[in-house]
Amino acid sequence: MSPKRHDDVAPPVVEGEWRIRYANTESVDGWRDLCGKAPGNTRRAYETIRSNPRPTEPTARHHQLKYELAFVVRGGVRIEHWQYEVTGAGRIWYHIDVVKRTLWLDFAGLGHPKATD
Repeated sequence: MSPKRHDDVAPPVVEGEWRIRYANTESVDGWRDLCGKAPGNTRRAYETIRSNPRPTEPTARHHQLKYELAFVVRGGVRIEHWQYEVTGAGRIWYHIDVVKRTLWLDFAGLGHPKATD
């Protein structure tokens, strides 16, 4: 979704960080919900995944998804799919495009994603 007048300004990517982009419109709305209800946790999540999207020692809060959700296909390429737990139920899902050094946010929301039901 393109920025519009009155939208927040995204900080620039600095050396060592990854670009974060929305993969779909639903993630834009979910991101806004997370920012509105849990701004501190969402900011920490943003900074964490932008600087270290694939931690060498995943935690219960930040890890690669499992089973059929562990990978997605983007542009014909199979890539890793990760989760960051923002709140007890709030989640961020993203897949990692190593070539473009970009994280594609494909889910953000206050509740569990439907794919896990």
